[in-house]
Amino acid sequence: MRTFLLCLLTFGFPTWAHAEIAQLEMRPRIIASAEYLAGQRDKPAVLLLHGFLQTREFPTVATLAQGLHDSGYAVLSPTLSLGIPNRRQSLACEAVHRHGMDDDIDEIARWVDWLKSRGHRSIVLIGHSFGSLQLLAYLSADPDKSVKGFIGASLIETQVGASPRAALIARLENPVLSKKGALVTQNLSLCKKYTSAPHGLLSYVRWDQARTLAAVKISPVTIQLIMGDADNMIEQNWIRSLQHIQTPLVVIPGANHFMDGKNEFDLLEHTLVFLNRMDKAPTR
Repeated sequence: MRTFLLCLLTFGFPTWAHAEIAQLEMRPRIIASAEYLAGQRDKPAVLLLHGFLQTREFPTVATLAQGLHDSGYAVLSPTLSLGIPNRRQSLACEAVHRHGMDDDIDEIARWVDWLKSRGHRSIVLIGHSFGSLQLLAYLSADPDKSVKGFIGASLIETQVGASPRAALIARLENPVLSKKGALVTQNLSLCKKYTSAPHGLLSYVRWDQARTLAAVKISPVTIQLIMGDADNMIEQNWIRSLQHIQTPLVVIPGANHFMDGKNEFDLLEHTLVFLNRMDKAPTR
């Protein structure tokens, strides 16, 4: 029976449909990994990024990765290291965080290079939640020309709770605080108590609504945002603000921040519509 099943798996799928785990040394002794699902060579490759402190196993991105792969797309799903070698689990908000946005951007760039090394010359970035913001930050920092498009699902700016952002930034910029090697605990996006070195925390705090909207507006690649109108993890007027800058935006009725349940299919459908347009677009 086992031999029969193996033969069925071998002959029941096209030759490109295989998976592998890729590893890269991001910094000395910091190894990060990504799952690569091979796809059809005539389609753009997808780099799919998880949300804040999560991994590629998070249901929203794992389900989307499988759906895209079933549709013939090569999908690379990294787990950002967040400064932890071979990280395989989500990182608690209360942990001591030694990473920042610059580290995230660097790792994204390394994974884009990895896809290029596999012969992919057309790459679409897709992020969920804070992963969408991290990809947007990458696009704002001299992205590779192989990146042709970006989909931001449940895009969220950095939230800091009730803290006055300007005062918080001034505090984090204080060189005395940095020299002491002190740690700061702060409300940050989905975390009520996020403990970090000042520099790393500051790199996230700077991504407020205004900066995020500006990055969306001047995106160097074709963009599509996908939001849910039942998302209770975003600011009250966030979708209206996105609509105001006239960015391509789909709002899924009844979808929450995680696009779960039946809305998984809506997320996949809108993603495939965008990718299909990218399939037909001329390459640069």
